[in-house]
Amino acid sequence: MLKSFYLLGALLGIASSTAFAAADGAKLYAQNCAACHGESGNGGIGIPLSLPSFHATIDDDYLRQTIRLGRPGRIMPTFAKLTDEEVDAIIRHLRSVYKGKVPTFSATPIKGDVESGRKLFGNYCAGCHGQNGEGGHGTGVTFSRPRDFPIMPPALHNPGFLASAKDAMIKTTLAKGREGTPMVAFGQRGLSDNDLNDIVAFIRSFESDPLNGSAKILETSEAVLSIDSPYDLNTTVENIKRAISSNNFVFIREQKLDTGLVPEGKETPTEHILYFCNFGMLNQALATDPRVGLFLPCRITVVEREGKVKMMVANPKRLSRIFNNSELNEICDQVANMYQAIMEEASL
Repeated sequence: MLKSFYLLGALLGIASSTAFAAADGAKLYAQNCAACHGESGNGGIGIPLSLPSFHATIDDDYLRQTIRLGRPGRIMPTFAKLTDEEVDAIIRHLRSVYKGKVPTFSATPIKGDVESGRKLFGNYCAGCHGQNGEGGHGTGVTFSRPRDFPIMPPALHNPGFLASAKDAMIKTTLAKGREGTPMVAFGQRGLSDNDLNDIVAFIRSFESDPLNGSAKILETSEAVLSIDSPYDLNTTVENIKRAISSNNFVFIREQKLDTGLVPEGKETPTEHILYFCNFGMLNQALATDPRVGLFLPCRITVVEREGKVKMMVANPKRLSRIFNNSELNEICDQVANMYQAIMEEASL
């Protein structure tokens, strides 16, 4: 019986070890996090995760909830498909760069004066985090343009943040700041313990007063916008070029859809793609989220099948959902309307 107990324990140990190995934190981080936060956690589209000051002021539960819940409308998506073991493996990988003590925080709410906290927040926090805690504009830490902050201040008035951050963690961050970021240590700037409590109480009050549209993603069921053309392919292409110009876009080039994918001269003659751009809109979109560069410049595909010509374009409204960035909503909606206008004009 005793031998059986030890054998069972050994088998369980092997199973546990195998499960641990299966959840490779470094690999999971590379697959799910590195594209935004950088291979070494130094930041990019997402904020840096390797700063000692970051690790010193957050607990594992905050990381766990952030991975699970994301930040609706604020770049960070949810990772609901990851198992608990995989989430924990990512957290272990993130913590491997930190040699200090990992904090733990009580879930006990902090009591404070909300109105006092509102005034203090306006004086000390709103300059970075926005008057209503909506966060800085843009993304991450890297983009070649003038910017207000080297690292975009996160949104505090966000359901993902509020569900992930305990009051004690918020207070600790206020008191200690985040060295290596614009977040200063207000505990060393003359704010009293009661002042910090009041700010925390005000931030917590955001839960009962959500910001309209701050976490909204555009809803659309269509991945592709398309219109049938009453004209032949060549006439449709020329009509699109004229419509591009009349809608304040600059025509860039026309090519066969499979150019560069097949030997020269073997391209499919009935599939064309037209590239065009509005450079003011392009700059605005890239400043909001540089990832839209993957889908720019604008393009319309024209295809002829069995004598029928169709104009097609990827629906920009899907970008808001894919990128989880509510700041893109207005731009995506505007570009979708422009695509529709160009194709409709070309089909008149």
